[in-house]
Amino acid sequence: MSVEAEELACREGHMGVLTLNSPGTLNALSEHMIEQIQDILDRWANDDRICIVVIQGAGERAFCAGGDIRELYDAILDGQEPEKPVRFFSREYRMDYSIHRFPKPVLGIAHGVVMGGGLGVFAGCRYRLVTPDVTLAMPEI
Repeated sequence: MSVEAEELACREGHMGVLTLNSPGTLNALSEHMIEQIQDILDRWANDDRICIVVIQGAGERAFCAGGDIRELYDAILDGQEPEKPVRFFSREYRMDYSIHRFPKPVLGIAHGVVMGGGLGVFAGCRYRLVTPDVTLAMPEI
């Protein structure tokens, strides 16, 4: 597990805690973060020590503001990775599908901003808790 992945995930007893940990971007999903989350979920699905997964956002302002649009915009502008948007969304949707079909209960705890890809993550959780300050939005629509 990479250093960044260790910052995203920890085990507390029989609970796997996954923290979307980029409060400076309102926990926006970068491609790297999506890959790490998928790796963590794949491991925890087969780990008998994990009985439940909790997904939360770091910081006080957001659970997850969605995909890191800045990362995608920069990739399109510089022309170095024209395949990046397709790869990004393919990985994001695979991660969402993994959450929806996860073999163990998944609890999402949302606060603040929950938009776009963040709502995709949250909607996939079997159980969902929201704080009074939550704002849910799907700007793509």
